[in-house]
Formats: sequence, structure tokens, C-alpha cells
Amino acid sequence: MAGMILKEDVEKVRASADLYDIVSATVTLKPSGSGTYVGLCPFHDEKTPSFSVRPSLGVWHCFGCGLGGDVFGYVEHQENIDFREAVELLADRYHIDLRYEEGSARSEHTGSKRSRLLEANEEAQRFFTAQIVSKEALAARKLLGGRNFSQAECERFGCGYAPQGWDNLVRHLSGKGFTQQEMLDAGLARQGQRGIYDYFRGRATWPIRDSTGRTLGFGARKLYDDDSIGAKYINTPDTQLYRKTQALYGIDLAKKAIVAKRQAVIVEGYTDVMACHLAGIDMAVATCGTAFGAEHAKIVRRLISDDSLGAVQLIGPLKVEGQPLSSRIVFTFDGDAAGQKAALHAFSLDSAFLSQTFVAVADGNLDPCDLRIQQGDEAVCSLIAGAKPLYDFVIDTAIGRFDTAFTTGQMGAVKAVAPLIAQIRDRSLLDIYTRKATRRIGVELDLMRREVSTARRQQHIRDEDAYAPRRRFPQSERQGYGERDRDGGVYENPARRKALERRDMNEQTYYRIDDAVFICEQQFMAMLIQMPLAVDREWFARLTLNNFMTPVFRSLFQAVSAAGGLPDENTPQGLWLHALSKAGGPMLEQVINELAVMPLPLPSSDNGVQDRGATATGDGTGTPGLHRPSAPESQYAAQLLVRLHDIGFMRRIGAARRRMAQLPDGAEKIDLLGQITKLETARKDLQDQVYGNAAA
Repeated sequence: MAGMILKEDVEKVRASADLYDIVSATVTLKPSGSGTYVGLCPFHDEKTPSFSVRPSLGVWHCFGCGLGGDVFGYVEHQENIDFREAVELLADRYHIDLRYEEGSARSEHTGSKRSRLLEANEEAQRFFTAQIVSKEALAARKLLGGRNFSQAECERFGCGYAPQGWDNLVRHLSGKGFTQQEMLDAGLARQGQRGIYDYFRGRATWPIRDSTGRTLGFGARKLYDDDSIGAKYINTPDTQLYRKTQALYGIDLAKKAIVAKRQAVIVEGYTDVMACHLAGIDMAVATCGTAFGAEHAKIVRRLISDDSLGAVQLIGPLKVEGQPLSSRIVFTFDGDAAGQKAALHAFSLDSAFLSQTFVAVADGNLDPCDLRIQQGDEAVCSLIAGAKPLYDFVIDTAIGRFDTAFTTGQMGAVKAVAPLIAQIRDRSLLDIYTRKATRRIGVELDLMRREVSTARRQQHIRDEDAYAPRRRFPQSERQGYGERDRDGGVYENPARRKALERRDMNEQTYYRIDDAVFICEQQFMAMLIQMPLAVDREWFARLTLNNFMTPVFRSLFQAVSAAGGLPDENTPQGLWLHALSKAGGPMLEQVINELAVMPLPLPSSDNGVQDRGATATGDGTGTPGLHRPSAPESQYAAQLLVRLHDIGFMRRIGAARRRMAQLPDGAEKIDLLGQITKLETARKDLQDQVYGNAAA
């Protein structure tokens, strides 16, 4: 096996990998000024964005769960792999050949296990799509053709055919160099008494891909009555790549539209996804062999994100000139018992998600594919446009089962609907739906409220308010966060500049104190991490631990020394942060990540365009170098350095004067007085040099 990856190749991958593109594949990122983007964290469930990405520095950090790091760290967490596998995965993506310390290049079939499984799935997909035109695949072509899908449309969605027999795919993959264990681990084969055999046999197939288009698994439909597997549809079993609770068929095709329109349509089958997209509903996806659950909701929420206005969450549907505006999730449940059961299952999702959720049920309980066949594309579009809120659908369906013209029917409806209303955790909606159900059934409000309250206690429903303010910080503290306004922005507005500095102080999680000393040290350390070339080397070399009082920054100052001091201008940006994080160790890693994404009160250098790449000094190889500071950035760093040096002089003078006061008259006291005089002169010279130059 090859040895460690050469460091220069690791840095080449780091420099080539676009952190923005990699993160935005699964998270909708919004500009937040100063080259920073924010979104909903992919590693924990949240409703208000606390996940920050700084592409120009190649660093990310979540203020909610505390995770953070560089592009390799993100891939490690996202893909659940180790560092070496993350480097190899990114190298494959950016077509970079890796070299190893033993001197031998990676062999054709050596690499991360995950990448090999992806390759196996891609090869299986090519095999299935090639088989769809074979004579044996007539039944599959008839199935798809009978649903009004042309050959070109089937190719667009990757439809294929798994031939009958026991080992067609196994033999094909073996010929391509894949091992039996890789086929088993990818879920493409199963172990039998006589060896491994194809898992998918005699079925029409659909590739299940992630949002970046990588094939993670397959769905397959039964075609023949003599199929040994009785289930109409089967899917790849859970593997290292594929988890049915996290997979959404069509997400690779629908992601762009979901983000742009802030809407998603959840259908129940692969052909329903195809029908919706062909009808113009290009934000349609489907679950794969399981009900829509919490993990699916997280994926959709991260792509859609929430509406907000001031401190109020605008969760319900909004309209502008009759057009839907806010986030919207539409389920196309059937109106039959199975569809009603699926709608009830959705009640387990959180209240903020449900408030945006609608149900579309076609006349005759047709699914989107059958609706398109019988009534055309316009009928599918009308179905989605006329969707009904999920709460109303479930409650009305329950009440509709009873004849409320009779007293016994009314009481039956109350008993049936009260447990459903009780499950509405959002207290701002609970009373409204209690009143609506009461009016429809025709009973007293007090009766319905008692039944709902009883059911709520019995089910131990957690009380929530989906419309409550969710900001972690007062609006006043958020003013000026990466914005530019008429008076020149944060940098040119002292009041807003100070507000941003205090917001930075309040938002950090590693030290809780509000004073000028902490703010100065924090701002300096952020400058040092984000743009070290703005820090004057001569003045930095004069700093000592005596210039820092905050323990975490004293330790961070020592970590800079452990990392070799200030980097030279040809150091790659990613390597500087990596070296600093490595020197700081696990105790300081989160601090460094937070400071790397922390906004600074500096003028925007991109004229309103978000900076997604470092301003390269470079080393002549195309590797992005450290950010080359502008004049205001260097000036701000100098101001911070002067404050640190000045307070260092003050502390030394104060300590000397205290010592002198304790001494009797004599030579030692005179010597201390001379030291104090020199320190005071040096302090005054520093102030005159800096502030005199600034005045000039």
C-alpha cells in the first residue's frame, strides 16, 4: 500500500478545492458581507443560520454546534471519512494525481474505499443504461413508454434495465477490476452459497444520486411475475454511500430550482418525479422506499431556508400580486388510506416545517404520472398550484369521515380530530385550528378545547411558537454586519464600527467579557489569522506575552510562535491556517475557526461582490497565496498593534513604579527610575510615530 500523501500534493488539492462550491452542494449559502456566507448547518438541525463559510480563507465554522475547519474537515464530516480519504476524494473531483511518500503513484485500483464504491455505482449505471436498448429489455421499454416517456426522456433521468440471470452485473464489474467485496459493500451484489450474485435482476432501474450528481444507489421496479423478490419496488440496501432516510430521488435535477424558487414538491415514486419535471414542476423529488422523515426535512430546509422580517418568522404562505412568495413544501399524497397515513406521519415533523407544508390530491386520487397521462402537463401544474395546507388536509379528512348532521357523528368527529389538533405544537396555530374544527363540526368551543387539552396532556406534546423571534442577538448589535450604506459602511462610520466590534465580542463562544482590552486583542488576533500580511513584522516581533491579558489570546500568541511566527508572503492561505491550527492543537482549533470567519470593521474590497477566492500573492505555481492587504486593512492592523504595544508599556511602567515604591532610597531605586523614564520615552515615541504619521 502507498505511504502518506506528499504534503505538496495535499496543498495542491487544498488550493484547487472550492470550499464555496463544495458546501453549497448541500447548503444554501447567502452573502453576509466581508466575503462571508451563512446558511443552515448541515451537521445539526437548526432553524436560524449559524453556519459561516469564508471561501477566501478556506475555512468554515458553525456557531451552533461548534464544528469547523478547512475544506478537508468539511468533507470528512460530510462524507464520514478520514483525512486521507477526504484528500483522495477531492483529488478525484479536481483531477489531481496524488503522489505518496514511498515514491509510487497510487495504483489504478488503490484509493479510498468510498471513492471505489462511487466508481462501482457509476459503472453499474453505465451498464444498466446500456442494457435498456437490448432485446431482453422490451418489458422495461414498454413500462416507460406506457407512461408517456420517450427514449430521450428516459436517458435524461438515467432509466436503465438490470437483465435477468444471476451474475450479469457481477461479471461486468469484475471485468472492470472491481472486487467482490466492493460490489457487496456498494449494495450491487449479495452473497450466496455458491458465490455472489446480482441484487438487481430483471427490473427497470433508476439511479439515486446526491445533490452533486454522484450515484449512491439504485431503485428498481418489478417487471416479471416470476421475480423471486415479491416487492414491486426495491432499493439499494443501506451502505456507506446510501441511506434511505437521507436519500431523495431527483435531488440532483431539482436542487437548483428548489434553491431559486424556495419550493419543493415531494412525490411518491420515480415516475412521478419524471412526470413533474417534464410538466414543468422542476423542484420535484421523491423518497426512496421510506416515508418522508426528519432527515429528509433537514435536507429540504437547508436548501429552501426560512423567511424572516425583522424579528418575526414569516412561516406561513405569503403572496405578492397573487403569486406565492415564501418557502413552500408540497406533498402529493394519495387521497386513499395510505395517503392519509402518510399525511399523519408528517405530523411528527417540527412545527416550523409543517407551517410551510401543503398537500396536493388529484381528483380520482391519481398520482402525478397518471394525471399527466390522462390530462396532460397543465393538470399536473394545476395540482401543485392548488395544494392545501397540511393541517387543513389532515383535519378535514378526519372530520369528513363523519356525518355531522347527527349528534353522535359530531361527537365522533370531535374524538377523531382532537388528538390531531393536539399534535400541533405551535401554540400560535393551536387555537386557530381548534376554532376552525369547532365551526365545521358545529359544537361548542369549550367542548373542543377540553378534548384537545386532554389529548395534548396524554400525548405529552412539546409546546412551541414557530413565529417567535429566533435571533440570537439584539437587532441593534447586528447593525452594520458586513453591510455598506449611504455613509460609507462600517469602516467609515465609527458608531457602526464600534457596534460591530461589540457584536463580535458578544457572539464568540470562547470567552465572555465586555471590555476594550478584550475587544482589541480579539480584533488583532482575527486580523492576524485572516490577513497576516497586514501585520507589520518589526512591530509584531516586539510583542511579548505581557502585551496580552486574555488567557485564550495569550495562548494563541504562543501558538503563532509554535507555528513558526508570521508566514512569508508566498505561503499558501490554506497552509497558514492549517499550520496555525496544528500548532494551537484541539484546545485552540475552535477559537481559530471562529476568528477566521469573524467579520472585521473594514471597507469592502469587492465593491459589493462577494469574495470567493483569496487575493493571491502566490508562489509562482498557481497556488493561492495570502491575502494582500489594502491600505485601510494595514492601517487598522497598525492601530491594533499600537494599542497592544502601548498597553504593554503601561503595564511595564506600572509594575516598575510599584516596585520602586517598595524600595528604600538607593542605587536600585535610581536604576528603576531610569528604566521608567526610558519606557515612558519609548511609549511617547510610539504614539508620536503612529498618530503623528496619521495626522500628517
